[in-house]
Amino acid sequence: MSILENKIREYRHLFEEHSSKIKEKREVEELRQLFFGRKKGLLTLLFEELKTLPPEEKKAAGRALNEFKEEIQQQLVQLELKAKTVRPQEKIAEDLTLPGWKPYWGAPHPLTLFQLAIEKIFVSMGFTVEDGPEIETDYYNFEALNFPPHHPARDSWDTLYINDKLLLRTHTSPVQIRVMEKKKPPIRIIIPGKVFRRETADPTHLPMFYQVEGLVVDRGITFAHLKGTLEYFIKALFGEKIKLRFRPSFFPFTEPSAEVDIECIVCHGQDPACRVCGGSGWKEILGAGMVDPQVFKNVNIDPEKYSGWAFGLGIDRTAMFAYQIPEIRYFYENDLRFLRQFNRK
Repeated sequence: MSILENKIREYRHLFEEHSSKIKEKREVEELRQLFFGRKKGLLTLLFEELKTLPPEEKKAAGRALNEFKEEIQQQLVQLELKAKTVRPQEKIAEDLTLPGWKPYWGAPHPLTLFQLAIEKIFVSMGFTVEDGPEIETDYYNFEALNFPPHHPARDSWDTLYINDKLLLRTHTSPVQIRVMEKKKPPIRIIIPGKVFRRETADPTHLPMFYQVEGLVVDRGITFAHLKGTLEYFIKALFGEKIKLRFRPSFFPFTEPSAEVDIECIVCHGQDPACRVCGGSGWKEILGAGMVDPQVFKNVNIDPEKYSGWAFGLGIDRTAMFAYQIPEIRYFYENDLRFLRQFNRK
């Protein structure tokens, strides 16, 4: 049994000990904070610890931790209901015509659910999840990724500058550079997170959105490894029957480069007037390619010995396609009528 599973057993006994002494609603809230506190909650810290476990232990430990979390949540609901019961000597007049009170537990945001689904697939393949700063330098965001100053490719990555040297990152690729600077190959990572571009809001664009990128660096890595990994990922995400294709493309930091399309899951190529695919039967979901040798040189990795591939996928737009949501703004309007549709409890 792992250290994390031992802690779950210990915390279960701790919860039972505290819950047996609860009499007031205030005590229920104190117990909730003990386990779910934002920074120092026992369960919060356990989820942070889960990220550090080896891939072969994560699956079983993650399942046990999620089951423990649901168990605690359900017991807290029961404790709160009992604590709210009015004692006979404190009985007050009640209006029986009012609707009953039902506690509502929050649920993960649909974009969080979709990101977790993506992470789960890659973690099962041995990838680790990395993170980095959302405010970046021009070097990490552009120059180290083969975007020299005044390069025309920068025009399509228009971003929001804080000052002459700092900007809001346009992609999570700077984390790839930071990881390659600190770690020696082999490297196998994904980087989900917020990115920013100077966009006019419309049904498919916002100045802030979520992206996930992946990077593999090792000896003997080829385009065949890229193609096989992305095919497995896409079929795990959308189903085994999904069709996909690779098209040649251009990115300054990969060579050769490709864009990946999947068949339209709305019309399957049968509707010339389809609003999702424009009648083409295909929908582009990600860009990918072999890491440019110059990028390796920028981080002191010998491109004669090592090769690698990278990809980038927009979480928001892919979630729109998967859930058949027509407006990207629905994700950010905080309308509970929309968000509660993704609550599976």
